[in-house]
Formats: sequence, structure tokens, C-alpha cells
Amino acid sequence: MRRLRILHVTTSDRFAGVEQFIRRLATIQAADGHDVLVAGGDPAMMAGPLREAGVPFAPSASFGQALTAIRSADVDVVNAHMTSADLAAIAASLVTRPSPALVSTRHFALRRGSTGPGAAYRLAERMLDAEIAISDAVAESIRVASTVVHPGVDPVDDAGLIRARSVLMAQRLQPEKSTADGIRAFAASGIAADGWRLDIAGSGPDEQHLRRLVEERGLADHVRFLGFRDDLPHLMQAAGMLLATSPFEHFGLTVVESMASGLPVVATDAGGHAEMLRDLDGAALFAPGDEQGAAALLRTLAADAPRRAALAQAQRRRQRERFTLRGQAGATELVYRRAIERRRAR
Repeated sequence: MRRLRILHVTTSDRFAGVEQFIRRLATIQAADGHDVLVAGGDPAMMAGPLREAGVPFAPSASFGQALTAIRSADVDVVNAHMTSADLAAIAASLVTRPSPALVSTRHFALRRGSTGPGAAYRLAERMLDAEIAISDAVAESIRVASTVVHPGVDPVDDAGLIRARSVLMAQRLQPEKSTADGIRAFAASGIAADGWRLDIAGSGPDEQHLRRLVEERGLADHVRFLGFRDDLPHLMQAAGMLLATSPFEHFGLTVVESMASGLPVVATDAGGHAEMLRDLDGAALFAPGDEQGAAALLRTLAADAPRRAALAQAQRRRQRERFTLRGQAGATELVYRRAIERRRAR
């Protein structure tokens, strides 16, 4: 098959989950021989790694910058990420001939126009050639036809790793992530008395509240706030368990990265977490907000090293079967090629 010319575009100057998704996918697409461009995301985190992969980068923090990037690119397909980028791609297609295929990747379980002019968004959706949902949970919520393509990661060789007696939480410190539930669950588990600690990697507006909660629970000597970290793979290779408390994740990249790292995961039984783990032998899932349920799982796993190892092995097998970067790239390319044919037929 002929190589494709691909533009990934978002309207952002940040480096969060969407931008990480773009950087990872663009890199493997370039390695597959496609000509790939990226517009949007934090230049400090995007430009260097993408340049090493042979992928040009352009800032795109606004609708106008996204529109300029799209109109300047000679590509077969524009893969837009987030609604503002979708609208920029659609606007560009109205004045560009021939117009590239327009593909939107849906990262969140929300219908377009949930807080805006819904009728206008319905019209815009008809101008897209394909939509990709990152999970079944997203596909079921967006109320348009989509193809589910799960994000993937590369497997990690965990041979010889020595894991600490630590529980890792890696998430933004915002109310919707329910980090406080994790602190209370760790306290209730009693495993601090057995030498376990809680490491919290992330930053956000909840940090001071969470620090006060740690003090109130008498855990100051057993909880570390690590701040924002760009070395999560290293932390995952050193930790003993991952605790994921978000009541609903649209997918849950941290969980799939932990699965790849052989790090046993204790997570909420909802959204993307459930999609990845629910039918897995020995899965350690608890109802959102059930601090005692989470505490019981932490206590059981902390006391049973063979069970932790078995869970890690089962999770690693699942990741290698269903959530690989190679599988994501292949499935995405199929969507692109169908979208290109659909655009040509219009």
C-alpha cells in the first residue's frame, strides 16, 4: 500500500493525555513509512521527540493556528483531536480543493454540543469522513457512528526489576480523579504499618486539600507527594501496586501502561478501567467511591506476593493481546484509508 500523508491537529499548548496520544501515534506512523505532521501541544514536550522521529511540529494553540496548519499542509488525511480542531478541519475543507479526508478521534465520552449549539455540531458531524473512539465507553456516549481503536503501548521488559513496598497513584490532582478516596483507602488498609508507602505523582488544585487529609490521617511519614513527573515509566517499574481511583475514565492510559510494566493494578470498576480489566482472572476492581473495598484489595494484595505476581502476569498478557501500539497503528490506518475513499466518492 502507498504511504499516507497524515496531519494530526489539536488546539492546545499543553501536554496531557491527548497530546501524549498524538505524539505516540505519530511516532509509530512515521516509523511505518508514512509522512506525518503534528500541529498542537506543548512545544517543549512535542517538538524534540517528534523531530527525532522525523515528524515536523507546528504550534497550534487556537482555532486560527489550527486552520492555518491544516490549509498549509498537503496531506491525504487530517486527524483532528478535540472539537475545536474538528471545526478547524471542517472549515479548511470548505476552501481547500481537493480536500483531505477528515477523521476525528474522540477522546471523551461526551456528545458534541453538550454545552453548546447542538444543531450546528450535528451539521458539522456530517462533514466528517470517519470518527474513532478510544474505547467502548466513549463510543457508547458520543451518539455518532465510530470505530473503536484502543490506544496501545509498547510492552516493557520487567526482568530483574525489584519492586518497592509502595502504592503508586499517578493522576491529576483534581476533584474528578477522587485522589482523596485513594488516601482514605490507603489509611484504612493498614498496610503502612507493614512498611508500605503511598506515592502520589501529579499536580493540580486539590494538592493542599490532599496534604491536609494526609496530616489528619496521621500518614505524613508514609505518603509522598512527587509532583508532576515525566518519568512515569520509571516509577511504574519501581512501585509495588498502582491505585487508580477515578470514578470514570474514558480509557485510562496510566492503567494500560501499568499493565505493560507488570505493575499490579487496583482500579475502579467503571469506564475504561472496567473495559480493560473486568473479565481478567484475579482482577482487583472496586466500586467507585468504595474506599473500604479498595482498602480490602490493597490489604489482600500487600500480604500476598504470589497473588500480586499472578495479577501482574495476567494484566501483561492482556495488554500484549489487546492494547499494543502496533495494533492501534494498524487499525487507525484502516480507518484512514476508508475515510480517503469516502472523501473521494463525495
